[in-house]
Amino acid sequence: MPGYQVKDQQVAVAGAAALEIRSLLDREQFADPLGEAEAAGISSATWPLFGQVWPSAQKLADLMQTWEIAGKRVLEIGCGLALASLVIQRRQGDVTASDCHPLVEAFLATNANLNGLPTLKYGTGNWGRENPQLSTYDLIIGSDVLYERSHPAQLCGFIALHIAPHGEVLIIDPNRSNRSAFHRAMALLGFSLQESMIEAPLHDGSAYRGRLLHYRRGNP
Repeated sequence: MPGYQVKDQQVAVAGAAALEIRSLLDREQFADPLGEAEAAGISSATWPLFGQVWPSAQKLADLMQTWEIAGKRVLEIGCGLALASLVIQRRQGDVTASDCHPLVEAFLATNANLNGLPTLKYGTGNWGRENPQLSTYDLIIGSDVLYERSHPAQLCGFIALHIAPHGEVLIIDPNRSNRSAFHRAMALLGFSLQESMIEAPLHDGSAYRGRLLHYRRGNP
């Protein structure tokens, strides 16, 4: 027994077949027998968050079903269950998923297999540390990644290291208060912002309110 419980569910994707996703049973799960999560800076309270299907992750997956990805190297940050990366993989895009949780890679392999896909490329992506497995990317994507006060500065530092000279960044944000600090930090890196509201409900009819933050730097 791994020390935690899981469940299988279908997650709808706009204009495409649903994804088969194995997730943690609920937010009460916790198992860190070797202290790997603690060493990565993950507390017992935040340990189960990677293994949930979050509303903003569903919105990012929908967006990636139609976004232009041809010829682009894509990196998903704070990927968790990596719904968006699975969509890109299904579209035969060049995508790498990244997270700092020690169980993410195993869940990604399971979920790729459940959907009949090749195993996703994965690299550890801890925003406050060096990440030698990762390279530079034309498009960096993420969902609900600004929920702690430290995240804007950490994430901007990470992006500066891993974005291509003319790269773009797409963030689906559920109206977190930290986005203003993130805007300022991204502007200092030379990124302009195009922001649009997202108010369409989720596929199950649940209400959703958030924003698409689209950052560009340089000339295409």
